[in-house]
Amino acid sequence: MAKILDGKKIAKDIKDELKIQIQEWVKEGYRAPSLCCIIVGDDPASHTYVKNKVLAAQYCGINAETIKFESTITEEFLLDKIKELNESDIVDGILIQLPVPDTMDERKVCNAVSPHKDVDGFHIVNVGQLCLDMKTIVPATALGVVEMIKRSGIETHGRKAVVIGRSKNVGMPIAIMLHTDKKHESGLGMDATVTICHRYTPKNDLEFFCQNADIIISATGIPGLVKANMIKPGATVIDVGITRITDAEGKTKLVGDVDYDEVIKIAGAVTPVPGGVGPMTVAMLMHNTFQAAKNLREKTVKIS
Repeated sequence: MAKILDGKKIAKDIKDELKIQIQEWVKEGYRAPSLCCIIVGDDPASHTYVKNKVLAAQYCGINAETIKFESTITEEFLLDKIKELNESDIVDGILIQLPVPDTMDERKVCNAVSPHKDVDGFHIVNVGQLCLDMKTIVPATALGVVEMIKRSGIETHGRKAVVIGRSKNVGMPIAIMLHTDKKHESGLGMDATVTICHRYTPKNDLEFFCQNADIIISATGIPGLVKANMIKPGATVIDVGITRITDAEGKTKLVGDVDYDEVIKIAGAVTPVPGGVGPMTVAMLMHNTFQAAKNLREKTVKIS
């Protein structure tokens, strides 16, 4: 049976470490880091996600505020609010809970956030710096996957990795960090040989790539996509996908991209859903917020 990569435990360790680091930061005379979460509309899942992020922030010692807007606000109104937060000396991190209403341009909204306060790592500047192996704020889910691999002692140097999913917020940044030279400025490189697959990868090719991979990371939102016959014995399987389905008994449950019950019999390590990558995303958002606060230290007023 595979080793279960416990995202809850690793995330708790990260938050405990951040809590101590932030306490030391405050003792040095700096104000506590601050995070502002903006949510537009009344989607229940989005409100739950924001609530969990705020609770995690409070645990770590980060001052968190949630600003809620009705879905009827204009894009211009939202951009003006973001500009106001960008210019605030007491806000270190800004998080726009996605998705935003269809009446808004999501890319325009993400790029309106100052790259220095962009704790999601979605701004074009942060994405570009990641592609160039520069120090930057990295998308939290992707960073969570990399941190989980490192803390679990999974070897990546010279290993074959398959990333299924090419989204600009998850699949792409994971692939970049997996293949990057560790000697570069960012220090995030993992020196793996990476194959990126997606919805148009033929089934036979997807199976071939996966069967030859030491590490498989799936982020598609397609339940049961990764099956046991696709796994090389002993491979690491990380499931980023999460979908709510209704089972045969009419009960709803969360599932990932991986056929967990069968894959666990073959893989060397596997993440559960829920309890795997999800908690890591929240923990790395806290990491990014503290990083943003440190990056903005020159604007941070010491407490006399």
